[in-house]
Amino acid sequence: MKLSEKAEEILESMWIAIEEEGRGFTDLESAGISVDDPAIRELTGHAYVELKGERLYFRAEGRAEGEKTIRRHRLAERLMMDVLNIRGDSAELKACQFEHLLNEGVDTKVCTMLNHPATCPHGKRIPPGDCCEEARKSGDLGVVPLTELKSGEEGEIAYILTEDNKKMQKLMAMGVLPGNRIVLMQSFPSYIFRVGYSEFAIDTAMAREIFVRKA
Repeated sequence: MKLSEKAEEILESMWIAIEEEGRGFTDLESAGISVDDPAIRELTGHAYVELKGERLYFRAEGRAEGEKTIRRHRLAERLMMDVLNIRGDSAELKACQFEHLLNEGVDTKVCTMLNHPATCPHGKRIPPGDCCEEARKSGDLGVVPLTELKSGEEGEIAYILTEDNKKMQKLMAMGVLPGNRIVLMQSFPSYIFRVGYSEFAIDTAMAREIFVRKA
């Protein structure tokens, strides 16, 4: 059942507020949404949400649908950055437009093409799909932490998995960006890698946060 773009965007904002920020509900006034908005009637009509005064709450079906919408949005962000090399505000805008095209089935193909990323470019978790679980069971992920490479092996940086902004900024300053080639020079006593013409040394914990598509 295809929802309108506005309804999907409301589910996304609810997912972030309720599931990630722990607010328990979405306040319509602070979100700039009217009680009479057709998208609200659409969501209540499908029994996805429950409206109590100015507050929106998830029903079980709505929570599941919200998870799917946030997954599509964050996969679209990864696609913009990792494959199309579109960054900044333009990437966010195009991801918002593209996510509505990722109907069930298409998102699975995009996720598989991206080797089942765990986070979006901003470090936010991408809810896993059935395809991710199947890939884990088969061992065919294609993306591994830098610590899994042997000295002399190289690959393409897929993503950075860290919630520490300082670590993220440090790695990005080294050139550890999705799409860049990386060569592991040594793994003991510290991890030394080369990106471009520069070499850097990091500890094991940080090396585990760099995910690479092996060449």
